[in-house]
Amino acid sequence: MSDIEKIHGITPDLTRENVDRLLALFPDVATEITDPKTGRTERAVDFDALKERLGDVAEGNRERYQFTWPGKREAKRLAREPIAKTLRPVKERSKDWDTTRNLYIEGDNLDALKLLRENYAGKVKLIYIDPPYNTGHDFIYKDNFGKTVAAAKSESGDYDDEGGQLVANPESNGRFHSDWCSMIYPRLLLARDLLTNDGVILISVDDHEAVNLKKICDEIFGSESFCAQLVWKSRQNKDNRSVTGVSIDHEYVLMYSKSPDKRVFRGADRLEDAYQNPDNDPRGPWQSANMVGLATEDARPNLHYDLINPKTGINYGKPEKGWRYDQRTMNRLIKDDKIIWPSSPEGRPRRKKFLSELTSDLAGFSSIIGDGIYTRNGSLEIRKLFNGQMFDFPKPSQLIQQLIDQGTSNEDIVLDFFSGSASSAVATLNQNATGNGHRRFILIQMPEAVRENSEAAKAGYSTICEIGEERIRRAGEKIKSEIEAENAQLTLDGTPKKVPDIGFRVLRVDDSNYEDRRKLVDEYSQKDIDDDVDITKMDRSDLDLLFEALPKFQLPYSSKIDVLSGGEFDGHTVYSVNDGQLLACFEDSVPESLVRAMAAFRPRPSYVLVSENGFLNSAARTNFTEIFKQSADEKTGATQIRII
Repeated sequence: MSDIEKIHGITPDLTRENVDRLLALFPDVATEITDPKTGRTERAVDFDALKERLGDVAEGNRERYQFTWPGKREAKRLAREPIAKTLRPVKERSKDWDTTRNLYIEGDNLDALKLLRENYAGKVKLIYIDPPYNTGHDFIYKDNFGKTVAAAKSESGDYDDEGGQLVANPESNGRFHSDWCSMIYPRLLLARDLLTNDGVILISVDDHEAVNLKKICDEIFGSESFCAQLVWKSRQNKDNRSVTGVSIDHEYVLMYSKSPDKRVFRGADRLEDAYQNPDNDPRGPWQSANMVGLATEDARPNLHYDLINPKTGINYGKPEKGWRYDQRTMNRLIKDDKIIWPSSPEGRPRRKKFLSELTSDLAGFSSIIGDGIYTRNGSLEIRKLFNGQMFDFPKPSQLIQQLIDQGTSNEDIVLDFFSGSASSAVATLNQNATGNGHRRFILIQMPEAVRENSEAAKAGYSTICEIGEERIRRAGEKIKSEIEAENAQLTLDGTPKKVPDIGFRVLRVDDSNYEDRRKLVDEYSQKDIDDDVDITKMDRSDLDLLFEALPKFQLPYSSKIDVLSGGEFDGHTVYSVNDGQLLACFEDSVPESLVRAMAAFRPRPSYVLVSENGFLNSAARTNFTEIFKQSADEKTGATQIRII
């Protein structure tokens, strides 16, 4: 059995990870440096040696195509920088805490994404975000984590369209676009790591930053991973206030996949009603299909030829972009009587496409999305649910549900780290209710203050998070009541629908539960060493400690958590995570009887977590490990012990 390992409350150092990967490939370029924070000697890359190792590849013309802006280097650093943060459980704000697998995270999404990366990397199937559009006055994340709420409020007296406190970013600011790019860049870098291999990210944006966002995504995800720039007709009625006379009636949803060679959208259902048989063709229903090509004669000369009806001799010429098929294929279609010939030479021949020829029930998903769904639909959702307008421009949940329907299956995770009005959560719940699905959502939202004298403030809400959480509660209960009413009308042989998971755990981004004792070696005293025995902050609970530890064991924040009872467990607080995968006890001086009960637990725990104070002395620590050694066997292996 391995020695007891101590875990810490610092997120992984991504720079360190990258260095280790590089040195694994080229161990001969390793060198050593002294970390100025810790005084420790660490491995580093000798870039001169690496350059020599790569030879001519590292030389050459330094000019290359790239997208950059003032602050880009700092934005990259922010993504890589480790943080001493944690997600603290807020049970009193949660719904169905013990059973739900959904998460609502309050706090800065850059911090939250770093924390999620530890135990959710490669596990999120679909990310949908609706970040600030940078219209010149909406909220911009400043990434100053030490700033107090009072200080943030003092920077600006403005509020965003959703009633939250604004940090102004006027176009007169010389870094108007740069600030927005620096905000979104590190968050997308972290989001990429969370996607599954066949995952997809969808980002709502308008013309203010669409071009810049496309370039950033090309760099982060790869231009080959670009799927589409979906277009949504968001405005139902024309805007006659435009100075230019042009009504901007659309927004975009930028779409990238993690793996460009994988199908990421399900596809649209084919409309079989479009197939008819007006001529009683024995081959069955058909519809006419276009045969005009898409290539110039220079590009595809074999597709440019005169098409002649062999029965009438009518020559229909050749379209400007040629035909879709070469002459050999076209002759086969003519022979099989699959061409619809117009009576006039000015007409355009078309192909008979038979229903029986289809190899799939699905057609391509149109890049024009949200037919009949407008911004006003999102507002109506909110007004109907709250009897008031809590947000000015919430995204319609129906729009997001269409994307979730296309990009996910029943067990997938949906992430939205600019959750705002929580439309993504409602969309996920509705999609689950439609097909008895089990999708899970993770929402992240900054607890922005609502605008004074707004409808939200008058209704008693102080932050956007409070409104978002309440919306999920109400939407979930509405779904539950509708399903129960539908089941009540079933006949005896009918199959009742199941109520989906409508709960959520609220977690709050906060400083680590442990004092940060990272110092230079020469700054330590004997007192510091003595104090390091227990560096837990006084205001933190055992549940706080458990949640900070979960990522270290690759356990999701939605894990099943029980408090063991009966026998030696009575009178003690021992947490069982996922039916004993992890046992955790944070009591001082854990008695031997409790240690033996934990070692005898079945199924055998993979991990046991205790506090530093759990051992009365070194002898107790040794005895602890020996008890678990004795309980190990060849089949199940040994339980790994961690201290915190």
